[in-house]
Amino acid sequence: MRKRNAPVPALKHLVLAGAETLFPGYFALVMATGVVSIACHLRGVPAVPEVLLGINWVSYAILWLLTILRLFVYGRRFREDLFDHPRAPGFFTLVAGTCMLGTQTAIVAGAGGLAASLWYLGLGLWFAVMYAFFTAVTVRERKPSIAVGINGAWLIAAVATHSVVVLRCALEPDSAPPPEIQLLCLTMFMVGSMLYLAIIPLIFYRMTFIRFAVYDFAPPYWINMGAVAITTLAGSALLIRAEYWPLLADYVPFLKGFTIFFWAIATWWIPFLLALMGWRYLLRKDKFTYEPQIWGMIFPLGMYTTATYQISRALDFPFLEPVADLLVFVALLAWLVAFCGLLAHIGHAVHANLAGRQRGWVVNRAD
Repeated sequence: MRKRNAPVPALKHLVLAGAETLFPGYFALVMATGVVSIACHLRGVPAVPEVLLGINWVSYAILWLLTILRLFVYGRRFREDLFDHPRAPGFFTLVAGTCMLGTQTAIVAGAGGLAASLWYLGLGLWFAVMYAFFTAVTVRERKPSIAVGINGAWLIAAVATHSVVVLRCALEPDSAPPPEIQLLCLTMFMVGSMLYLAIIPLIFYRMTFIRFAVYDFAPPYWINMGAVAITTLAGSALLIRAEYWPLLADYVPFLKGFTIFFWAIATWWIPFLLALMGWRYLLRKDKFTYEPQIWGMIFPLGMYTTATYQISRALDFPFLEPVADLLVFVALLAWLVAFCGLLAHIGHAVHANLAGRQRGWVVNRAD
């Protein structure tokens, strides 16, 4: 009787398969979970923020494990994604996810030291991803058309930039960091604003002047709104801290104008995006299914909720607070639906993997 090789352990096979096919923007799961947790904390929803914090740390660790495996085991596919115009912007979720988790940790758990470590990691990742991405897509010899190459995910570059500001402000809510840090935060706010204003005209042109098929309207287009929502949050955080941060004093009028400007843009986007969702899923009867990019839609909902609450504090607009009170439950419900979809997706992958390994074992036994 011929000696048979033992089958590859199912868990190892599943992890490697997950690493090989990992969507570069999957850290949007951490972004979405973090901001919904923060929104629930600010609006006084009991227990939920702490539960989401635990889920987020587990998700963050798993995603880093899969990312590192992908880098070293499937390096070619990792590099292909880095030079791919539609997929490469997803790498900015590493920055935004790290900083959003840090902000969540500081606000919900009060763990300032751990959050500070995540800030330094996020800042380092920002430099690495920012210049790797824009260099890669610039020097690429064959470039796609705007219709193929750009979508709302490009705006995660602005989201990542402002997430660095938001986390730093959360670390020292009532005291001033060194002047260098104050200038860094102000600079990052302006750089993030520049990135949004530079990228959004291309996206708007693609949406309005190039044929827009049903499958073109994917969840990342919600980042059109989410990017200005986090800009609003970053501006509001700086305004609230202007009393303690001396360097910001001369820029308060500028910050007020830009913050309300970006909040207005975020608000404008919501009815338009809802109309496009109705067009895709109601008029065109497209089936709504789970996909990794769905977190790119959940994040803006939670971010708009948090940003609206913070701008109401920064500009003394208490009449905006009921908006945040309502939207926090919309964002939480959307997160729950997406998370159930994720669990079902994982369950299906595990079942398919086990079934596949079982079939392979049966074949080996038949030999």
